Amino acid sequence: MRIVYGLERGRALLQRRPGFDVQVPESVNRRIAELFGASLSASEAVRRILADVQERGDEALREYARRIDGQELEALEVPSERWADAFSQLPADLVSALGTAADRIRSFHQSCMPKAWHDAQQGYGEEIVPLERVGLYAPGGLAAYPSTVLMSAIPAKVAGVSEVILCTPRPDSETLAAAQLAGVDRVFHLGGAQAIAGMAYGTQSVPQVDKICGPGNVFVALAKHAVYGVVDIDGLYGPTETVLLADGSADPVLCAADLLAQAEHDEMATPLLLTTSNALAQQVVIEVERQLGGLERERIARVAIEGQGAVVVVDTLDEAISLANAFAPEHLCLLVEEPERYVPRIRNAGGIFLGENSPEVIGDYVAGPSHAMPTGATARFASYLGVHHFLRHVPVVALTEKKMRELGPAAALMGDAEGLGAHAQAMRMRLEGYDTRKEPQGD
Repeated sequence: MRIVYGLERGRALLQRRPGFDVQVPESVNRRIAELFGASLSASEAVRRILADVQERGDEALREYARRIDGQELEALEVPSERWADAFSQLPADLVSALGTAADRIRSFHQSCMPKAWHDAQQGYGEEIVPLERVGLYAPGGLAAYPSTVLMSAIPAKVAGVSEVILCTPRPDSETLAAAQLAGVDRVFHLGGAQAIAGMAYGTQSVPQVDKICGPGNVFVALAKHAVYGVVDIDGLYGPTETVLLADGSADPVLCAADLLAQAEHDEMATPLLLTTSNALAQQVVIEVERQLGGLERERIARVAIEGQGAVVVVDTLDEAISLANAFAPEHLCLLVEEPERYVPRIRNAGGIFLGENSPEVIGDYVAGPSHAMPTGATARFASYLGVHHFLRHVPVVALTEKKMRELGPAAALMGDAEGLGAHAQAMRMRLEGYDTRKEPQGD
């Protein structure tokens, strides 16, 4: 794991701007060529899948499940009896853990719910209206992610969404148990871009949704990007990233463990340490190498550590904070003395984790906030997946006649200034006493 010294070198290393950058390995490009019989970019392949599903519906979904995932699907929807069996197939301690997570997530998002308000004197207010139908995506390649189901579906249900559907390429017992705990209404055995297409356009089996949420691979992200406007999306999630901001008081063993917890997600994951302590930096590098050898996913973690991992040593915490804000990480962990002091100075982060008792890994599962957080520097303008994603804020205007007469002249003048005479006339007719109760005269 490389070490970089100084603010300017750190800034050069971490410099980036928000953007949707698609990079796929050559092996994926070869796989695309095999599937489509042509040399296509990932974006072109996704557009073909979307258009095909939009045209042929279920037939296309089954074909791509067979061609891409090697699965023969007769029924796309997972029957309810499989949901009921899910809990019986899980160890009791895992069922308890899922229940603990569900309770924490539900409680957190209930506390986040905004309220409608109305000011009769001023004649305005706001209604909070939930979306009607939402589609969620849960990844499921080599591993199952029941935590993603809980952290996507529970805030939607707390927000009051009428119908929540879930698409996943791996509807195993863990995923189905989480879906039932979270209140999901329907589950479909679908993955990849074709799942996004099904939810965006609707098919004979899959209902069209109003919004699609949840993380996935590059093809899922490209599909979400392409269907935005047909439906809403929560965001475009890239590889996970964590920044540890530490002083000399931090434990190097735990710092290394936290970095590796992110590195094992994905070969493209970004684990970073910003510190004011050269001694800590040296110890962490040694400890990362020591702990790597004991990981089941050592190969993945090593590729991420060697590719994107780094330690930046700076002179002051002010410099470290400036680097963190510029990088705008998905996760920012403050491993410093009195971390609460520094929270008001953090401008750009998907989530902030304070001290060694609040590691990011606990945020992945049971802390409460959703672990779906903005990546790729989009924390500059985006927020974690929460109830706000599933609500519409609808303004309501209800003026009294007195307030209308007070504000009306300004509205009429602004209509004149913009060259919109009918606007001004509609206002002045009210101000000048036009009798709106008068019946129109016939011929």
